[in-house]
Amino acid sequence: MTARLQVVRAGALTTVQDAGRAGYAHLGVPRAGALDAPARELANRLAGNPPDAAVLETTLTGCAVRPTEAVTAVVGGAPCRVTVDGRPAPWGAPVLVPAGAVLEAHPAQHGVRSYLAFGGGLCPEPVLGSRSADLLSGLGPAPLRDGDALPLGAPTGRTPVPGADTAPWPGIPGSLVLPVRPGPRHDWFTPAALRTLATAGYRASPHSNRIGLRTEGPALERARHGELPSEGVVLGSVQVPPDGRPVIFLNDHPTTGGYPVIGVVPEQSLAAAAQAAPGTALRFTLPAPLSG
Repeated sequence: MTARLQVVRAGALTTVQDAGRAGYAHLGVPRAGALDAPARELANRLAGNPPDAAVLETTLTGCAVRPTEAVTAVVGGAPCRVTVDGRPAPWGAPVLVPAGAVLEAHPAQHGVRSYLAFGGGLCPEPVLGSRSADLLSGLGPAPLRDGDALPLGAPTGRTPVPGADTAPWPGIPGSLVLPVRPGPRHDWFTPAALRTLATAGYRASPHSNRIGLRTEGPALERARHGELPSEGVVLGSVQVPPDGRPVIFLNDHPTTGGYPVIGVVPEQSLAAAAQAAPGTALRFTLPAPLSG
């Protein structure tokens, strides 16, 4: 019988995520995948998995699961309290979870998203080559609900040694500074708007999600008005909707959009953006020609 992971407490939003399904944007399929890719990769490495194995991604409130067979697990990403059957367990390091015991990742103490990796990885049926849940298109496994069960794969690498296998985890920044490269429609905005983007302070909005990090702050004034035909948008695009507040597209973003893209945040900066809790201070840095 295949080992399974039973969901005791699903939390606010817990999804299965791997490296995502790249290469399907021309079909309107977003990439999906773990928003904090370095956290997913490190959790998998400590669990003895390939870096792209499927893990659980929690949102703010954590989750609790019970394996039907003993399994090595790692909880990383956003720091949180970890327990096994109510007893303290290490965060950010391998822990052996006995069969029938409850592993709980408690609410995030800093940041937004914690990652739970299990020896052998999670093995729901792949869709277009990925086990990731995509909240925009609905592809992949649905967000977890209490009582769900997920199949676990058989460990294939070296078995980690709890208490011995450790690695430094990057900290969750208290504020964000995001570089922005010129976008295809930065000329749709006034010079004053470009200066505002380069100098003003913003905050992460509580309305952010896996599709995009919404911001609160000064509106950006457009130099051109009217409709923009829908065009392709990429991961990290900084789109400006009618309210003028920038939105940074994350992994579940639509592959086309009709609002102007003023710039693009490089992919390597997006993991920090994915861990920005509501209210986190945020600034953009722009090249001199773009900032006017």
